[in-house]
Amino acid sequence: MKKVVKYLLIALVIFSCKNNNNVEVKNNAPIENDLVIAFGSCNRQTFENKLWKPVLENSPIAWVWGGDVIYSDTDDMELMSQHYQQQREQEGYSEIVNSMKILGTWDDHDYGLNDGGLEYVAKAESQQLFLDFMGVSKTDPRREREGVYHAEVIKTDRGSVKVIILDTRYFRSALTPSDNPEKRYQPNPYGEGTMLGDAQWQWLEQELKTSKADFNLIVSSIQFLSSEHGFETWGTMPHEFDRLKALISDSKAKGVIVLSGDRHISEFSKTAIGGVDYPLIDFTSSGMTHSYSSFDGEPNQYREGRVVSDLSFGLLKINFDTRKVIMQMRGENNVLQQELIQTY
Repeated sequence: MKKVVKYLLIALVIFSCKNNNNVEVKNNAPIENDLVIAFGSCNRQTFENKLWKPVLENSPIAWVWGGDVIYSDTDDMELMSQHYQQQREQEGYSEIVNSMKILGTWDDHDYGLNDGGLEYVAKAESQQLFLDFMGVSKTDPRREREGVYHAEVIKTDRGSVKVIILDTRYFRSALTPSDNPEKRYQPNPYGEGTMLGDAQWQWLEQELKTSKADFNLIVSSIQFLSSEHGFETWGTMPHEFDRLKALISDSKAKGVIVLSGDRHISEFSKTAIGGVDYPLIDFTSSGMTHSYSSFDGEPNQYREGRVVSDLSFGLLKINFDTRKVIMQMRGENNVLQQELIQTY
């Protein structure tokens, strides 16, 4: 009974501050004193999502969308609005919205153009629909500026986590088609193109360098470390890849972890990064309603463990006392698919 009361108190605190930039949890988080955050991507609104119940079973404080909230490759805003409404009505999703903080970014299919970037003609209108879906106030700064990038701090009695949400669509310049017929893109010439645009880069630098949080989660809709597969990735702009690595190092921000989506597979990627005493992990969680079930392998020099190609969502269980993060991929019926534990 005490546990039930405890969970209800936590839910009430979260719900009361859902639209604030700083989310404060007054009571200890459930599950072995961990703060739990769940995330995922690639959710087709017309398909059954079998993962909402397992997500709830893990009692997360927040749900983070990693992109492709809906599939709506169109510049018809009335149609896109209907697609968002279908997602609102997706079985199980209303319980998610009423139980935890909702954060997140978009990717190409909810942006409105497959593999789209700055050239998408309806991006300003699409942004407003996305912010509507996310429940963003009409007076929020995101309503007046270009792009959906955003940051919030989740505070507990023991520590804090900053969630830094990137927009890898609105400002992203052209990619280079691959000369290899088995790949879609190849890296741009070094220095050519931007992933985030000047304003977002300046904002990101400020968010990282001034962060006092114990952990910092950077949400990127596309993969950061894995780049050999030939699809969209930060590796298509190697100078931008180097810039973000350098910024993470120079900022001295604590416990930086990248969360990514897009690929319809889930995997851990990990590399050493100069200037900090912990490795950089890119936790890709993708494929909530449909996954790359026929996946038969691809190179990734940074991969830790194996690729999960079943339906999947991601969990981070953060312990402030031990500075340990348990990262899990979970699937239907809450089955644990793979786990990575890192101390920061």
